[in-house]
Amino acid sequence: MVDEFLKLAGAARIYDLGQPYFVGMPHFPTHPPFLFSLNKKHGDLVLANEGSSAAETLTLGGHVGTHIDALCHFSCAGKMFGGVRPSQTYGGGVEQLSVDTIAPMLRRGVLLDAAAHQKADTLPVDFTVTPDHLDRIAHAQGVEIRPGDIVLLRTGWATFWNDQKQYITGGSGAQAAGPGPELPGAKWLSSRKVFAVGADTIAFERVPSRNMDVHIHLLVESGIHIIEALNLEDLARDHVYEFAFVAVPMKIRGGTGSPLRPLALAAQPRP
Repeated sequence: MVDEFLKLAGAARIYDLGQPYFVGMPHFPTHPPFLFSLNKKHGDLVLANEGSSAAETLTLGGHVGTHIDALCHFSCAGKMFGGVRPSQTYGGGVEQLSVDTIAPMLRRGVLLDAAAHQKADTLPVDFTVTPDHLDRIAHAQGVEIRPGDIVLLRTGWATFWNDQKQYITGGSGAQAAGPGPELPGAKWLSSRKVFAVGADTIAFERVPSRNMDVHIHLLVESGIHIIEALNLEDLARDHVYEFAFVAVPMKIRGGTGSPLRPLALAAQPRP
């Protein structure tokens, strides 16, 4: 059984959907940046056999880089998903629905390539992905959204990852801005009872958004996780629209989010 599973996994094409971490990388303005420094360099401490090692210190927010939102990330009228009132402290985080309660994910994944459907490399900064767009993309790609799926939306903005100003603000420098669905698009996704949604943008939903309606609808009203800052370019290049999605959040007790290293496993094309 194990050998058979490993044989199938070994025959798959593996796509890395995570973005790299580096000092100066994009981050949402209300979240702390990624900071990195070596606290020990090779040669600082040398063993008797001339061996040496290096080590680093990392500082980052739970919503920086490719990451997943726990259901406790948002509340509305003082309640989180399921009507739960948060028990929270600065030192202990949010006790209920925290990121350490998300089980490892091995689920069917679906890519909806909104940029390609618009015949664009990248969607415009103010582009809204509507239910009609989602219907047409799914039909054109020949994919069906099923309960429990993880649906990933490509806007093409992953190509801006090395340009913080462009990725976060669309080049304006004024405020966070980028394409994505608004509330009708979010309801299209939630009506299909998906487990999680994700995108290659900093906020998944179209921003600026006055009330973050998409986050509230998905996380608070529907219990659907949100994954942000994905790299979906390789999947799009190879026209891979269905795959096995594999990812594991860090077990951060009380955390509202966690860095994520997602993988897509897809069948090899027939010769």
